Amino acid sequence: MGYTFLLTLPIIRTHNRAAHTYVLDMKTNITLKLDSEILRQARIIAAEEGSSISGLLASKLQELVRQRKSYARSKSRALARLRNCTDHGWVRPASRDELHER
Repeated sequence: MGYTFLLTLPIIRTHNRAAHTYVLDMKTNITLKLDSEILRQARIIAAEEGSSISGLLASKLQELVRQRKSYARSKSRALARLRNCTDHGWVRPASRDELHER
């Protein structure tokens, strides 16, 4: 039997120094359907970490989003470096024999 679980994401306040304003990101509720055994284990994990299931899931989702953004930025920078660099120091061998020459 599955359970429906409501997750509330935290409010995040950021300060825009240029505009001297605060931006308030409101919490949003989502509903999850979880298997009863997964829910039981999630409750245990959350209790061990001193958190609620909602807090545990919110922190894991925030971590996942940060990792993906970090990866995307790194990938973008690496591809830009490759595009801007025309001399990679590699010269194509003229023949197969030259390639395997020792």
